Amino acid sequence: MNQPRIAFLGSRHPGAAQALASLIAAHGQHEPADADVICALGGDGFMLQTLHRHGSLGKPVFGMKLGSVGFLMNQYRGEGLVERLQAAEPAMLRPLEMTAVTESGASVHSLAYNEVSLLRQTRQAAHLRIQLNERDKLELLVCDGILVATPAGSTAYNFSAHGPILPLGSSVIALTPIAAFRPRRWRGAILRADTEIRLQVLDPDKRPVSATADSHEVREVVEVVIRSSQRHSVTLLFDPEHNLEERILNEQFLT
Repeated sequence: MNQPRIAFLGSRHPGAAQALASLIAAHGQHEPADADVICALGGDGFMLQTLHRHGSLGKPVFGMKLGSVGFLMNQYRGEGLVERLQAAEPAMLRPLEMTAVTESGASVHSLAYNEVSLLRQTRQAAHLRIQLNERDKLELLVCDGILVATPAGSTAYNFSAHGPILPLGSSVIALTPIAAFRPRRWRGAILRADTEIRLQVLDPDKRPVSATADSHEVREVVEVVIRSSQRHSVTLLFDPEHNLEERILNEQFLT
């Protein structure tokens, strides 16, 4: 059985450093650019950090849970890693591309594998206009914020905001308001993944808004454009009994 070249990366979780040293001793260590596979040790936050740092390399990523939340991770076991990698099932994820324009006129670009969220910065509710493919769909949304979630991220912040869980590979994204005040009955929308979403901040001086792509925050935005990326993708590897598609399905039946 051939030994794959593995790049081991560990979070700051207390158990990750010990696991990292043990796995490197057993399998060796390679730089991510030279590896066949990246093995991330931590929680979902560290997995997202790994994807942002190394996703452009095109290397598959196998995560093992050594953190507080591990929806995107496999269970940690120190033994049998090579066999697990060979039996792992791939899941391809396409991130969202965010372009945020600030009050100063700066344009900031970022990727989001989970979601892009807009949130009010002060006690004042946000006033937003929603355009889809350059057509007005909602002239005024009064809310604490709004988010756009990928299928992989639909079980996270999106679900907590009462948004829908999206099947993996469904080629749709979720547009979900956060504490909408007007219109009260609007609960969001499920959109085709190729939809261009433009969110305009009304009265930004009085009602400032920030935009966050996963963990990358941009303050005092006036407009945010979001679309599913056609240029970027990453491949996550999962144990057959814990594949991501099955996890997303099971989330819809939790009581």
